[in-house]
Amino acid sequence: MTEFNSFIESIEKPEDQETMRDIFNWMDENFPKLETTVKWNQPMYTDHGTFIIAFSKAKKHFSVAPEAKTMKQFSERIEQAGYAQTPNLFKIQWTQEINFELLKDIITYNIEDKKDCSTFWRK
Repeated sequence: MTEFNSFIESIEKPEDQETMRDIFNWMDENFPKLETTVKWNQPMYTDHGTFIIAFSKAKKHFSVAPEAKTMKQFSERIEQAGYAQTPNLFKIQWTQEINFELLKDIITYNIEDKKDCSTFWRK
C-alpha cells in the first residue's frame, strides 16, 4: 500500500485519509494476490495485467470504478446501498458507511469474469 501513500496524503481531511487507508488495508487483507498500481492519478488493483478496480477522490466523496459491465451487473445493489452512480463508477460520500460485502462481491466478480482476459480493459 505504500504505493498509494501520496494519494492518501493528498486527501484534505485526516478522517477521510483514514477511510482510504482502511479500504486499502481491507483490500490487501481480502485480495492479497491483486497487484497495485497508480494510473491516471488513481490507485488501481489489477490481476495478471488486467484491470479489476480503481479508486479516486473528490472533496465530498470517493469513487469506485469497476468498469461499465460490472456497474450494470451490480447497479441495483449499488443503489440499495445508497450510493450515487454513473455508467462507469459509483460514489461513496465520506460520511457514508462502506458496504464491504458489496465491494467484495464486485471485486470477486471482476476477478472471475476477467480470468481469461488478456487486455487491461474489457473489449
